[in-house]
Amino acid sequence: MGKPTGFLEYSRETPAQEPPFERLRHWHEFHAHADEEALRRQAARCMDCGIPFCHTGMVLAGMASGCPINNLIPEWNDLVYRGLWREAYERLAKTNNFPEFTGRVCPAPCEGSCVLGITEPPVAIKSIECAIIDKAFEEGWIRPMPPAKRTGKKVAIVGSGPAGLACADQLNKAGHWVTVFERADRIGGLLMYGIPNMKLEKRLVQRRVDLMAAEGVRFITGCHVGVDYPARQLLEDFDAVVLCCGATQPRDLPIEGRHLKGIHFAMEFLTATTKTLLDTNSVDQTPISARDKDVIVIGGGDTGTDCVATALRQRCRSLVQFEILPRPPLTRAPDNPWPQWPKVYKLDYGQEEAAAVFGKDPREYLIQTKRFSGDSSGYVREVHTVRIEWIKDNGRLTPREIPGTEQVWPAQLVLLAMGFLGPENPILKELGIEQDARTNVKAEYGKFQTNIPKVFAAGDMRRGQSLVVWAINEGRGAAREVDRFLMGATELP
Repeated sequence: MGKPTGFLEYSRETPAQEPPFERLRHWHEFHAHADEEALRRQAARCMDCGIPFCHTGMVLAGMASGCPINNLIPEWNDLVYRGLWREAYERLAKTNNFPEFTGRVCPAPCEGSCVLGITEPPVAIKSIECAIIDKAFEEGWIRPMPPAKRTGKKVAIVGSGPAGLACADQLNKAGHWVTVFERADRIGGLLMYGIPNMKLEKRLVQRRVDLMAAEGVRFITGCHVGVDYPARQLLEDFDAVVLCCGATQPRDLPIEGRHLKGIHFAMEFLTATTKTLLDTNSVDQTPISARDKDVIVIGGGDTGTDCVATALRQRCRSLVQFEILPRPPLTRAPDNPWPQWPKVYKLDYGQEEAAAVFGKDPREYLIQTKRFSGDSSGYVREVHTVRIEWIKDNGRLTPREIPGTEQVWPAQLVLLAMGFLGPENPILKELGIEQDARTNVKAEYGKFQTNIPKVFAAGDMRRGQSLVVWAINEGRGAAREVDRFLMGATELP
């Protein structure tokens, strides 16, 4: 602990960000770094905790509590306070392959379980992490470091999202020849196409991919394994295979009018926007546009927020976001104690921008969509809803419609952001991979091996839809077990 009284002397500060109306004019990141002295003050707020829950990485009440990759947060906070930035980077790199991603897109469960957060605002861990890795790149401390020797073993990784990239990075460090297959035209999976540019600039993803390629990882794009490339060929050509294809099967809303044009899954919208932006440096030609339309986003979470922010940048006419759950409380409820993730009301960046444009938070709570209606050309024009309340039925909470609360909303673009059901299965079917009751790949955590001995699985494909930081955890864990499988022992963490 750098300064024993720091948590008493300094208040929480986070880096400045552009005002909503300014950042809505572009697609770039809008957060700035604090100056070094401010960052050192924030690091000084880290307490000498008896047990630093920030890096425990537990699951409490179904949500992450503490850092899932067990970042050594108190250690690098201490080093930042002392001005030892390179040492702070080296400590951060021990546990996190991609701090430039998590420092931007992670919801920071570490801060939710910060001990200081019991009575005061928590330590600004996420912004310190981001500052450490950005400084490391700026100072040239990060450069290609291929392994000193190769084992001769070949590993195929299917999917280049955070789990696949983390797994590839670790296995390459162990000296194996790694090939990553990606069905899209660019490497990065969720990081490239699932997260908007203003939240994670794609040059940062490409910078890391280029670094890994310089270290010996081979990337193959435009190759959909199980569709246009036989999955069984992988078993013949490689000594081990790791499936990191994600949970990309979206949850649908099978109600009247679902067939109408203008109703899209959130990822279709986000992917089309980002791809058009990368291809043309503009979104004018995007195939799914919100421009001058009444937009309704059905569903919350990060994906819903990203849809809100993207639609605003496309200059939508109006925007409403439906949530079937009640509005969270302003402070922790009695059944949501520390160190659980705090389920409290907050304005995320997209809702903050919508409130600036339209005068209020765009979210409508306790609302259920009943049907869509369209025009004579087959395009959606209205969304019909009803308000609900949650009641207990045989001990289970179920929604009940409130009579007289029916409402009709204008909409020419509807985005379904209701989560994901599990992985798509062409490759699973071809290889005969067993799935669990939720359709995820059946592979025990800690071992990651499927019912096919040479085939492993990690990330959302194995555990279901989750955070980027959990995907990195899974990729690292799978790499360790693949290395053990290939070599009989492993030194990977």
